[in-house]
Order: sequence, then C-alpha cells, then structure tokens
Amino acid sequence: MSAIRPVAIFLAFALAYFLSALVRAITGTLSPTLTHEFGLGSADLGLLAGGYFLGFAALQLPLGTWLDRYGPRRVILCCLCLAVLGCLAFSWATEFTMLLAARVLAGVGLSACLMAPLTGYRRWFPAHWQLRANAWMLMAGSLGMVASTLPVQWLIPVWGWRPIFWALAGLLVLSIAWIAYQAPGWAATPDNATAPGANGGHALNALAKPAPGYAEVWRSPYFRRLAPLGFISYGGLIAMQTLWAAPWMERVAGYSAAEAASGLFAINVCMLLSFWSWGWLAPVLARRGIGAESLITWGLPLALAVLAGIVVAGPKAGAGAWAAFCVCSTVVTLAQPAVAMAFPAGLAGRALSAFNLLIFSGVFCVQWGYGLIIDIGLRAGLDTVGAFRVATTVFAGCVLVAYIGFCRYKPDNRERPTPPTQLS
Repeated sequence: MSAIRPVAIFLAFALAYFLSALVRAITGTLSPTLTHEFGLGSADLGLLAGGYFLGFAALQLPLGTWLDRYGPRRVILCCLCLAVLGCLAFSWATEFTMLLAARVLAGVGLSACLMAPLTGYRRWFPAHWQLRANAWMLMAGSLGMVASTLPVQWLIPVWGWRPIFWALAGLLVLSIAWIAYQAPGWAATPDNATAPGANGGHALNALAKPAPGYAEVWRSPYFRRLAPLGFISYGGLIAMQTLWAAPWMERVAGYSAAEAASGLFAINVCMLLSFWSWGWLAPVLARRGIGAESLITWGLPLALAVLAGIVVAGPKAGAGAWAAFCVCSTVVTLAQPAVAMAFPAGLAGRALSAFNLLIFSGVFCVQWGYGLIIDIGLRAGLDTVGAFRVATTVFAGCVLVAYIGFCRYKPDNRERPTPPTQLS
C-alpha cells in the first residue's frame, strides 16, 4: 500500500469532520439573525443549538455497535446522507419547530464524523499515530469552527443564511464521494486474528472478540472515572465554544455582532493551534510516562481559574478570556483517545460512542441549562450581566464537582483495561 494512503484516508475523514464542526458551531454566528427573524429567547436559542447535540447523542449507542460490526466507511456514508437532508431542511424552515427538527436531523447525520475515523484509526494505525490523528481530527474540527465565524458573517449579507446551508449540503455530498473512494473496507475479524490496515499490515492490533453490547464498557472503572469529565467538562467546553461565548460577548461585554464573530474567530483559531500542539506533544509526553490522567489532573484547574476570572470580570471578560478558558479546557479532550486505547480494538467503536454519548448529552444539557438559568435570572429581577454571571457560576461549580470526583477516584492498574500489544 502506498505510503501516502494513510494521509489520504485521514484527509477524507477530516473533511467530513470539518463540515460537522462548521454545522455544529454555525448557530453561534447566526444567533443574532435567527433571534431577530424567529423571535427566539435565550432558552429557545439554547434548545436550538442543543438540538444538534440531542440528535447526535441519540445515535451514539447504536452507532458504536454498527461501527464495530459494519466498519467506519459504510456507517458514515449512510449517516452523511441524513446530514445533507438536515441542512436542506434547515434552509427551508419557516418556524422554530422546523428549525429544531432540522437541527436534530443534522445532528443524527453528522454523529459518525468523529467516531467513525477514530474507530478505524484504532485498527488501522499504531498507538502513537492514534494520539496524533485524534488531536489533528479535533484541529480539523476547530478549522470548521473558524469557518463558522467570520467567513459566515461575511457571507450572510451577500447570500443570506439559507443559501449557506445549500452550500453546506453540496460540500457534504463531496465528502460522501471522497470517503467512498478512500476509506478501507471492514472485514469481520476472528478471535486473535490480525486486521488488515491502511499501513500495509504494520503496527496493527491483535483483535480479541469482545462480548456483545455495552456492558463491558459501562462496567469499566476506568471508563466511569472519566465519564463525569466527559459529560460536564468536555461537553461544557463545546457548549461554551459553539454557543454561549458569542452571546456573552454581545450581551455582557457589549460587542457588536461583527465584533462577536471576530471574537469567535479568534477563539477558534486558538483552539486550532491548541489541537495542533497536542498532536505533537501528546505522543512525546506519553512516551515519557505522562498520560492523559496526569495532564487532566494538572491542567483542568487552570480552566476553572479562568472561568472564575470570567465571572468576576463580567463585562471586562471578552474574547481573550473565553479563548483562554477554551484552550485550558482542551486538556480534557485527551480522555477520548485514552478511552479508545484502553479497550480491545474490537470494542473501540462502542467505547468511543459511549464516551461520545456522555460528551454530547453534556453539551445539550449545558447549552439548554445555561440558557434556562439566564432566563430564570432575568425573570427574578437580575440584569443581563448578573444573569450570565449566575449561569457561568453554576457551570463552574459543576465542572469543579466533576474534577473532584475524578481526582478522588483512582482505580489501580488492575482495573484499567489493557489494550492489545501493538505489533511493529
């Protein structure tokens, strides 16, 4: 197999994840337009953005089983067809209910854009490539979020927001064609057999046949230790990055819509650079015995400190503060490849999808809950700044509780699943 084949495979999946992240984050940039056109409140806006993640989370458990059984190529191609329909339906919506239904459908359709390649990488690539590929897939996602900010803001007065979704549907069709051409097949593998992979059979995993279903995943103490961080910290990072950072900049810090879009652009560029850096650093640190757990233990308190500073600063906390929070929080994304590599390759799809279910359920809960707290605060007589401060304080408290639980529960090595030995 050609040496460039793994790169081509990565780029094919990276395009799909780029578009997934763009569709996911675009409601932050469109929030002023949609709020004005459809008369949305904060809770409505949070529900609309969270609808994507609701659809995303709803498919995660069956998705994991399908990925392990049918393989990434077949599953993602079927899902992306639904994403095309979701984008078109969103562009045709004339009321909030239609917008919400289209967002849920898009979430279902784009739910495999990260899990499918990570499941494939678990079988196709050696361990140190998996860490790098995971970080750089997230970098591709950050690039999609960058594209959802200023570029979308520039296109709105030229095209209008509806034609933007027509263009996204067309790009998704292109992604379907590229993946269909590049992605390897997925043959069933018997016990203790070696799977064929993208790198010509080198550095591949010995695959043991796991028990059916998710019981082995949910029973794992290692998985349960990381689960609260996935739900609150990782989910909250995405919720802030894709939705609530923009309304904070506009309604608390006093940014204009164009300034908020520029702020989101800066935040997502910082995230892109962070994931690029993790792609280089994580494998190096892992070889020196500094794993995801250690990095999370020392890194997440920085994110909490920044979040506390945002609450205190209030109107003085703008794009720079939210960029600092998001960058410091990227340390929790290292839990995702750690979960994948902690289980046998034949169980990787289910382990990743179970963890992703927690993440995106958390995104939905934080996005909607944050907006509900703002609306409750406003009805209770708080001003806008006070309501946002209360919502952010509640979110910070939840992150702190999840972090304390992570630090207090430390399973010994016997409780952590051991991945199969990589052959080289």
